[in-house]
Amino acid sequence: MWLILVIKLPAEPSRHRVAVWRELRKAGALSLGQGIWAVPEVPVFADGVRRALALTEGAGGQGVTLQASGRTAEDAARFQEMFTAARSEDWAEFLADCGKFEEEIAKEIRIGKFTLAELEEEEQSLERLRRWHRDLTARDVFGAPEAAEAATRLKRCEAVCEDYAERVFAALHTTS
Repeated sequence: MWLILVIKLPAEPSRHRVAVWRELRKAGALSLGQGIWAVPEVPVFADGVRRALALTEGAGGQGVTLQASGRTAEDAARFQEMFTAARSEDWAEFLADCGKFEEEIAKEIRIGKFTLAELEEEEQSLERLRRWHRDLTARDVFGAPEAAEAATRLKRCEAVCEDYAERVFAALHTTS
């Protein structure tokens, strides 16, 4: 079963449309066309849907939520594939950011930047990756194929950060 959201907002100011769009994207909703969004009807999406509808109402717009399912098994499967493809795109972006994180730490090691301030910054970046992974995992209700690779890659980022932390502490405790 799916929830279909039909959102109608005033043309101006555009910030309201952007706010609703961001909220629905953050929640993992699938855009089906202008002002039409879908999410599986499972609890993980309820808060995001509620926030998007509240933003819509607060902007003087209208939101309607409908329950839907595919008319045929093929329609239902196609819809699930569309949703999973959107999650695959999310996972690809996550994996790219993991690569950037690993490159950043490699650069700091290469240039010998072993400071507590830099370590704190890298740990904050790692925490952001952890939160993102947790959010994507919650929204990936059908299991996109990239999810397993993402879990492995996050563990690698954690190991890279741990190695960097050990280097920072070794550098700080080395007497000149």
